[in-house]
Amino acid sequence: MGTQTDKIRQYADSLRLTHLRNHAEATVHQAQIDKPSYLDYLIGILEKEVDKRRETDYHRRLNMAGLPNNHNLDYYDFNVSNGISKPELQQLRELIWLEQNFNVVLMGPSGTGKTFIASGLVFDAIKQGYKAYFLPMEELITIIRLKEMTSTALAKYNRLIKAHLVAIDDIMMFPMKKYEAVAFFNLIDHLHEKSSVIITTNKSPKQWAETLEDEVLSTALLDRLLYRCEVVKLSGESYRMENRQTIFSKNE
Repeated sequence: MGTQTDKIRQYADSLRLTHLRNHAEATVHQAQIDKPSYLDYLIGILEKEVDKRRETDYHRRLNMAGLPNNHNLDYYDFNVSNGISKPELQQLRELIWLEQNFNVVLMGPSGTGKTFIASGLVFDAIKQGYKAYFLPMEELITIIRLKEMTSTALAKYNRLIKAHLVAIDDIMMFPMKKYEAVAFFNLIDHLHEKSSVIITTNKSPKQWAETLEDEVLSTALLDRLLYRCEVVKLSGESYRMENRQTIFSKNE
């Protein structure tokens, strides 16, 4: 029995059947108890392998997504009025727009929930099997700048251009050098109508030209982002400031 189980493990390892390799004895023991048909037994083994691979793939995509700590929209606070309603957020979470390669622009002052919504939509996409990534604009510029020099940056860039969804946080917050702006445009141009992009920004599109210092480039960038796009304008006071925490005890 032991030798046969060892062979099962070896064959499962060669075929990368992870669940069977790790649970060979338990699988055989359960079959001796349940006495399933050959067909049911084979289907059961394959089903567990598929489930294991899906779980592994999910955790791999989640680990690589770059999500901030708070990214679960199930905990969205609708008591805070910021310009987006519960039905509107629910419609975004259905991700029909992602299937149609639509973009989403979240525009509004700091602290109104742009990052939370963007990262939450990335999380929802990952749960539904999509390859999705979240990254601040500053990190994206670093990747663009280093992709010709380091394999790590190039690998990250290649993952972005193959993604179903890329969320870029705080776009146009800082000025960009000319070659960085052109490289950023090239990325958006590559993703255009092939993937979906989420943009968060506290600047209006008209102000983008000032940040890029190139009206022609900003117009071309906006043309691609806004062609198939839902613009969500958020408003109100900063949630972080209204719920600011302190290290001091409050005296009654």
